Amino acid sequence: MNKPLIVALDFPSSNEALSLVSQLEIYHPFVKVGMELYYKEGPAIIEELKMKNCNIFLDLKLHDIPNTVKQAMKQLARLEVDLVNVHAAGGKVMMEAALEGLEAGSRVGRKRPKCIAVTQLTSTTENMLTEELLIHSSMETTIKLYAALAKESGLDGVVCSALEVPSIKEVCGNNFLAITPGIRNSEDNNHDQHRIVSPVQANRLGSDVIVVGRSITGAKDPHSAYLRMKSEWEGLL
Repeated sequence: MNKPLIVALDFPSSNEALSLVSQLEIYHPFVKVGMELYYKEGPAIIEELKMKNCNIFLDLKLHDIPNTVKQAMKQLARLEVDLVNVHAAGGKVMMEAALEGLEAGSRVGRKRPKCIAVTQLTSTTENMLTEELLIHSSMETTIKLYAALAKESGLDGVVCSALEVPSIKEVCGNNFLAITPGIRNSEDNNHDQHRIVSPVQANRLGSDVIVVGRSITGAKDPHSAYLRMKSEWEGLL
């Protein structure tokens, strides 16, 4: 991957998603399909996006017993998307099973989708971690442990806040992907996310890929917003 910007298609149906993609189609955008859109439209939305030459991150965050995740990943591999994910909290055996499923479901001669693990959601706060999840290590310690476990399991990288990228790279090396959501312009509303940064900050912190949603999809002019975010991310502004 060459430092892509992934646009989060967090829409309730294909009409809105494809309308947004049509405004960016000349750039062959990398897009994210999450639970809301995929559960509404199913595999059909993946095929429509592939017809528009999009790269696709299918963001379903699988977390279940190892065999269930393996069988699910076998089916997702057949969609021939570029990137899928699991929750690192599912553990090493589950993450290894996810890779087994992707390998088994990928066509002969075609590389499996890259697989990354969610460390902690960017909506998670330090207080939530200790008071609700009863994880009494710090956020940084927990995320570093989860990232190391994902690497040990053979995964390609993690989803994390850009704020955690330097420590993850320190533990897992520069070739281990750090894909960072929670990207906002300074004037944007944080909504339900807490550990957020700007595209410029993500670049400086060493993110490999950023995921941008409402700062583009909720903009009055999504095309201009996309170009601005992309330019800031690539260090051109």
